[in-house]
Amino acid sequence: MSAAAARPVWDPAQYLRHAGHRTRPFTDLLARVPGLPGDPPRVADLGCGAGNVTALLAGRWPAARITGYDNSPEMLDKARADHEGPTAGGGRLDFAHADVRTWTPEKPYDLIVSNATLQWVPGHVERFGAWIDGLVPGGVLALQVPGNFGAPSHTLMRDLAASPRWRDRLSGVLRHEDAVLPPEEYLDRLAALGCTVDAWETTYVHLLTGEDPVLDWVKGTGLRPVLTALDDDPPAREEFLAEYRAALREAYPATAHGTPFRFRRVFAVAVKEG
Repeated sequence: MSAAAARPVWDPAQYLRHAGHRTRPFTDLLARVPGLPGDPPRVADLGCGAGNVTALLAGRWPAARITGYDNSPEMLDKARADHEGPTAGGGRLDFAHADVRTWTPEKPYDLIVSNATLQWVPGHVERFGAWIDGLVPGGVLALQVPGNFGAPSHTLMRDLAASPRWRDRLSGVLRHEDAVLPPEEYLDRLAALGCTVDAWETTYVHLLTGEDPVLDWVKGTGLRPVLTALDDDPPAREEFLAEYRAALREAYPATAHGTPFRFRRVFAVAVKEG
């Protein structure tokens, strides 16, 4: 399998190292989701990862039947171990393997939510029609995606991967700025499917601590394709990390309080007309 075709191997422990900062956009997304029509509601979380944010859905809808979907065995194992089972309000939280690129609702849902996943799915807007069709009248599709592909954390990664030293091994493994759309385009696409849409963007400034915290952050997400592609060559992997670490230190200098890390996010909440 070529580097470009290989799927990233995920590390739940690394991902969860910054769980507090990563969870905030999801809570901001949920705050804009209106009441759901079902009693109890059926909820699908596409790209549930380690299940830590999926569990927040049970806090909002304690009686809901919630299924988290992901294609990472490592993430699903962690989610099942930590969160699967009955919920305090009489609902149920389960996790199942699925590929978001092809997943289609097998029965009507009251809420389909996706948090920081669709940037990994080329052409994901083409899936919106099937997902809206899979909602009950008054049901909701809610999504959040990172919109920081033009930030130094990503441009430096892409520039290094495209350099003469690395381009043969890393060609095609990284995403570009067109991995996600601006909020007004999500609004337009979802409104055309018969939805009332709330779309917006927010730029967070996370104050990270520790040594090389931006590198530590991207090791859990955006850098996974590179780490996967170089996994069979530890010296090369460490060489890439050393070059990238030096560039990140210059782009994100530490202050007396920590390292400020600007991170733009794009949101959309679409309510299917009844």
